[in-house]
Amino acid sequence: MSSASTALIPLAPLHRFSSVNGARRSFLCHRNPWRSRVSMSVSVGSRATVGNDALFQDYKPSCAFLFPGQGAQTVGMGVEAQNVNAVAELFKKANDILGYDILDVCANGPKEKLDSTVISQPAIYVTSLAAVEVLRARDGGQDIIDSVDVTCGLSLGEYTALAFAGAFSFEDGLKLVKLRGEAMQDAADAAKSAMVSVIGLDSEKVQLLCDAANEEVDDQNKVQIANFLCPGNYAVSGGVKGVEAVEAKAKSFKARMTVRLAVAGAFHTNFMEPAVSRLEAALATTEIRTPRIPVISNVDAQPHSDPDTIKKILAQQVTTPVQWELTLKTLLNKGLKKSYELGPGKMSLTCRIPNQHK
Repeated sequence: MSSASTALIPLAPLHRFSSVNGARRSFLCHRNPWRSRVSMSVSVGSRATVGNDALFQDYKPSCAFLFPGQGAQTVGMGVEAQNVNAVAELFKKANDILGYDILDVCANGPKEKLDSTVISQPAIYVTSLAAVEVLRARDGGQDIIDSVDVTCGLSLGEYTALAFAGAFSFEDGLKLVKLRGEAMQDAADAAKSAMVSVIGLDSEKVQLLCDAANEEVDDQNKVQIANFLCPGNYAVSGGVKGVEAVEAKAKSFKARMTVRLAVAGAFHTNFMEPAVSRLEAALATTEIRTPRIPVISNVDAQPHSDPDTIKKILAQQVTTPVQWELTLKTLLNKGLKKSYELGPGKMSLTCRIPNQHK
């Protein structure tokens, strides 16, 4: 694992701890939110309340761990972290569960293989938790880990966050992630769909853009906002023709640009519905415990403590939009002072949130 870097956002410094190479450097990074890569995720739903789900209702965050989702992968990630014994052990356990050498794919690719949904999701999960172990092995690392009182992750990263918070074991989480990647890939293969990032518009204008595109396509090609990443950067998912219509109309809506995303299909929409039943079946047989700290859900930007509710939320997650913008705003408004981003790659999970504090 490698570079610890610090990206500043107003009132909430973010420390990035990556696992790509062995560089030991720390630097201030003011990231342009328009250049953030987007990883796909869920759709909005009302907050579920099942059983005793109010444990974290009045949480007051001060320090957060943030974990990335699909799109953060890069060839070479995790290699130089192998000199940490706990990291080597994680990759060994992962090989036994996955049935192939995940470190070899991370180290050597090829990129097309690492980028595939079935490979990238478990690879990012393992490498992100390996980043925690690299941090733990460094001077003062355990103190940082002990100071974390809230965690969250973008799409796939929610599984990493739940594992870090003790909601399930590393092994059980990896089994879920493996199945999730396979199920999402199969759902994507069943229909022609895509995702595109719309840059430079607020969410209301992106919705209007989607409405205009939907007027020109049939029901099988409708689009919707699938990832509320941050102001000016929203991912749209749907049928290929609908996505093409969004791209064609974006300039007339004053979008700065559109970027077609290199993903298997329309994640976090109903196109992923075939994956839900498989995920529900796997979750039903997985032991999930109350997390030791709040884990903020992608579905509703709220923490959940009831294991049954967490299972329902994770099943919902693949077909509902990712509420990352709301998650960051909520954490900041609740007083978050510091956050650490742990995982592979150069993708930033933060951006400037205008008027986040009065």
